Amino acid sequence: MPPPAPPPPDVRLIKGLVVVLTSVMILGVIVIIGLLVTRLGMAPAPLALPDSITLPAGAAPQAITLARDWVLVLTQDDQVLLFDRNSGALRHQMALPQD
Repeated sequence: MPPPAPPPPDVRLIKGLVVVLTSVMILGVIVIIGLLVTRLGMAPAPLALPDSITLPAGAAPQAITLARDWVLVLTQDDQVLLFDRNSGALRHQMALPQD
């Protein structure tokens, strides 16, 4: 029985391209999974207020929103504090309604 004929050059080229593409895709998935594992395992950065702003005694920030002229701070006891960004003065304070 004669040995099988070698595949034409076009088929060999396509086979090589498929192998390269598969290898690149596998490496890409490994890199993405590695990045997700390392990034999701990191602790979130602590909330940082501008230096000019001091919170009232006993207030701990839960969320901070920075704008050009003001800083809005939501405290853990559901108080909304609006500060002037430049001077750090408290402009307005409001309690969120409880459901």
